[in-house]
Amino acid sequence: MKVKIGILVISGVVLFSCTSVKKSLRQEYTVVSYNVENLFDTVDDPKIPDEEFLPASEKKWDNEKYQKKLTDIAEVISEVNQKELPEVVGLVEVENQTVLDDLINVGKLKGRKYAIIHEESPDYRGIDVALIYRKDAFKEIKHEVLPVIFPDDPEFKTRDILYVTGKMRNKTVHVFVNHWPSRIGGEDKTEPKRVLAASVLKKRVDQILVQDPKARIIIMGDMNDEPANKSLQETLGAVAPGSGAALVNLMMPDDVAGKGTYFYSGNWNMLDNLVVSETVLKGKGMTVEGGKGNIFSNDWMIYTNKNGDKTPNRSYVGNKYVGGVSDHFPVYFKMIVK
Repeated sequence: MKVKIGILVISGVVLFSCTSVKKSLRQEYTVVSYNVENLFDTVDDPKIPDEEFLPASEKKWDNEKYQKKLTDIAEVISEVNQKELPEVVGLVEVENQTVLDDLINVGKLKGRKYAIIHEESPDYRGIDVALIYRKDAFKEIKHEVLPVIFPDDPEFKTRDILYVTGKMRNKTVHVFVNHWPSRIGGEDKTEPKRVLAASVLKKRVDQILVQDPKARIIIMGDMNDEPANKSLQETLGAVAPGSGAALVNLMMPDDVAGKGTYFYSGNWNMLDNLVVSETVLKGKGMTVEGGKGNIFSNDWMIYTNKNGDKTPNRSYVGNKYVGGVSDHFPVYFKMIVK
């Protein structure tokens, strides 16, 4: 009888040990998307129209302002998760590789082993999208760009969509970073361009899902459209969490609640979106905490206007330097990857 008890005790220890190991393998990942509002260096690049952001321009964009903006962006990224720096960050409105190199080597990002994925795109303003990631948490397999071309307006140049395949632990994920055409000229008039961008993305997503119906897909960026707009809800097919659809927009709950990431003409707009496949939301070995995305802001990132509205504190108002970090708030979600 004593022998049996000893065996039971030993078995209990073994079971407890296995459980502890399993728990230690759990890891929280933070995924962030952030439009950093015109992150340009101070050097003239004759290949792009960057004259607006040079020391001799009306904006008087100089190294002091540039370094402050870099430090502020790094601070925002570091504050999203107070416990640990985000593992994956999609960036919108970056000029080139140089500004990304400078960003990951400043403030609280310096020395934290961030890597960069970036390709120059043909955008008429000279801005691109990029992905930075912690090399200890995400492993790049490959990346490519998806050009967005307009057959009815071939001279119009916009940002490519950055498509990255990588590993979170032993799980393959497909990450897309977007910056769709703006609403300048009118929301209705420009909508077809965003619908076309969404169709380019949708085509590649469908190809992935045909090959693997359980593929883990993460779509982020500034779509210049809100969750209920045609480009996102109809063309891409991203709907509310809990709907059981192949793609869900994690920012739709906050959008329905009247929240947003960009403030324009007295209204909040949810232009920054996070869309994931159902297998990321609540799949085997991967789940989104809380089942939704979040908007991040802190007091120092906020400007209070004369009406009492608390809005993102931007870098410039016209050509007047006001010293803010960006005219957008970042969005993020946390997930457990086992």
